Amino acid sequence: MGLFCLAMSVKKKQIITQVDSFTNKPFAGNPSGVCILDKAADEVWMKNVAKEMNLSETAFLYPEKDGYNLRWFTPTIEVDLCGHATLASVHVLWEEGHLESSAEARFYTRSGLLTACKNSDWIEMNFPATPILPINDYKELVEAMSVKPIFAGKGKVSYLIEVGTVDEVRAVRPNFSKLAELKIRSVMVTAKGDDGKYDFVSRYFAPGVGILEDPVTGAAHCALGPYWMGRLNRKEFLAYQASARGGEVRVRVENDRVFLGGQAITVMRCELTI
Repeated sequence: MGLFCLAMSVKKKQIITQVDSFTNKPFAGNPSGVCILDKAADEVWMKNVAKEMNLSETAFLYPEKDGYNLRWFTPTIEVDLCGHATLASVHVLWEEGHLESSAEARFYTRSGLLTACKNSDWIEMNFPATPILPINDYKELVEAMSVKPIFAGKGKVSYLIEVGTVDEVRAVRPNFSKLAELKIRSVMVTAKGDDGKYDFVSRYFAPGVGILEDPVTGAAHCALGPYWMGRLNRKEFLAYQASARGGEVRVRVENDRVFLGGQAITVMRCELTI
C-alpha cells in the first residue's frame, strides 16, 4: 500500500473586521466590513465577500503611494463614495497598528483623494461636497415616499426631500415597489432639528443599490451639509440620522468640501476561509 503526502501551501489568513460607525456603542450606528489586503484583489471576489457580509457596504483597501487604495461594495454593486465604511477603515487602520493614530489617513478612491485625521475621540473625514438642485416634477416621488415636501431636489445620484418636522421624518414609510418602478436609486428625507441638540435630522433610503434603509450615511451628509448651510446660514452642524440604529454626524462645510466627524467601535473580527 502506497503512502502519499499532500503538500499544502501556507496562505496568510485574511481577516475581515466588522465596525459600527457613527456611534460609540455597539449595535448602533452603521455596520460595515473592513478588509485590509496586501495588494489589489480580484473584483469578483470582493463582490462575493460583500454579498456574503450582507452589510450596506464592505470596504477593501491595500497600500498605494502614501496611503491606501479604497473601494466600497454593497451586496449588489460598487459605489463611488461611502462615508461610514471609510470611517470604519480609518478606525481599523489605527486600532490594528497599520497607521499611527497621529498620522493622517489618505485614501485613493473613485471620488478622488479622501483624507481623515483624529480629532479627540472622533474621526474627521474630508469629503467632496454634493450640491442639491431643486426639481419641479416630483409628484410621483413624494407619492412613493408618502410625504408633504417643503422642498424637493436632486444631487449627483440622490434625491433630497425636506419635510416640516422631525416626527414626519421618523414616520416615513416608503413604497419601495413604486420607487423601483420610478428607477430611483436613493432618497434623503430631512427636517430641521426640534430638540435643541441636533441641527437637522434625516433618513436615507437606497433601494436602487440593494439597501432599503441605510442606518447612518456619511455620503448623504455631503449633500445635507451644504443644503442646511443655505437654509440655516451656518457652516457647522450636529446631525442625527433617525434610523432604527441611529447615529450622530458632525458636519462642517468649507467651500466645495464637507468635513464629516464620527466615532466607531469594533464589533467582531473573522477569518475568511476561502
